[in-house]
Amino acid sequence: MAGNHLVLVTSALLVLYSLAFASVSAEGYVPTVEKKVDVVVEGMVYCQSCKYLGSWSLSEAKPISSAKVSVICKNGKDQISYYKAFSTNENGYFYAQLDGFKMNSGIWEHPLQACLVRLVSSPLENCSLMSNINNGMYGAPLRFEKKKLVGSNYEAAIYASGPLAFRPTDCPPEGHY
Repeated sequence: MAGNHLVLVTSALLVLYSLAFASVSAEGYVPTVEKKVDVVVEGMVYCQSCKYLGSWSLSEAKPISSAKVSVICKNGKDQISYYKAFSTNENGYFYAQLDGFKMNSGIWEHPLQACLVRLVSSPLENCSLMSNINNGMYGAPLRFEKKKLVGSNYEAAIYASGPLAFRPTDCPPEGHY
């Protein structure tokens, strides 16, 4: 009988002991919050000056507000895994946050290898022809310029592309007298 009583008391003490530590560890519990990591692509879109038409020069070029570019990413099997169009702001600058872009472990699915930026459209009637400055027609590669945004639960790797340009639809010939 004394043996059963000893087992009962020991069991009760063990239960109380485990509950005491469970409540202490529950109070000291800090939930882990997963850090969100985004991929961002930024760049500029211009209207090339008639003076430099036929070259890759952007001297005297003007930024285009509301121009559209697309970001296209392909997976290791050369299939499109991400596509979205973005507009430039009033200064011709685009900031493309690639929401939903998944970076897998393969090197070919890293943004530097997988993604390109292409010109889509210009709102300017007099400057709406695509140029291939920095490969804007066929896909400008990304560059990593060591820019990051870091917050407590957020991190963004910022890549650059371009600058890209449309060209004028009608350039008057230079006068030769």
